[in-house]
Amino acid sequence: MRVEEMGMELAGRTVLVTGGARGVGLELTRQLVGLGARVVAVGRDAAALDAVVAEHGSRVSGYVVDLADPVATAGFVAAVVRWHPELSVVINNAGVQTPVEYLRDDVTHARAAARQEIAINLEAVVTLSTGLLPWLSERDSAAIVNITTGLALAPKASAPVYCATKAAVRTFTRALRYQCEADAPHVKVIDAVFPLVDTDMTRGRGTNKITATAAATAVLNSIRRGAPIAYIGKTGLLNTIMRVSPALGHKIMRAS
Repeated sequence: MRVEEMGMELAGRTVLVTGGARGVGLELTRQLVGLGARVVAVGRDAAALDAVVAEHGSRVSGYVVDLADPVATAGFVAAVVRWHPELSVVINNAGVQTPVEYLRDDVTHARAAARQEIAINLEAVVTLSTGLLPWLSERDSAAIVNITTGLALAPKASAPVYCATKAAVRTFTRALRYQCEADAPHVKVIDAVFPLVDTDMTRGRGTNKITATAAATAVLNSIRRGAPIAYIGKTGLLNTIMRVSPALGHKIMRAS
């Protein structure tokens, strides 16, 4: 097995999960605890975080952080390594999507939604990944997992900024992987590419969704395998289509 494809076991590790109290993040938290890991769950919903901490006790630590606020995000990055010096895995799962029609919707609302999507989906991922990387590089083995989507391969019409942020995260993840392969090969940088997942964010939109449980299981399996890219569900087929016929892939995804 090549070094870059060596995976890791999660038992005994401390894993940071953004959006860790809802949707896929909640399933990640539950499954990680079940595998013997300790979870640092980050989110904006204090009640949801309190509930997941109550469910799992000392196995989960919850922190209210508004990832749309770059100052708060940077402050959390500086503090979390003091609170959890054993941290060795970061899963950037939190994300927001706001459907918008730029020629029909209120401009002020559309701009505010775009700023939030950029801050949470992209800026926070960069801040957490780069801010924690020096610390992670000092561990014997570590991983950064960034959640992207098939919409990073081909966008849909209704969410231009969301698609753009996920495409940017995908490129950032690949470039960061190159740096780690050169200077810290024991730090794995993984792109987990989601299909449509049944969560609050996608309620009322799309069909043939996979469950949050299935999505979380696939993410954790990607860490355990150590594969640099995990195409989950139908995104593997989409990736093939985009290589064979990009026009067809864009047509399929445009109205998704």
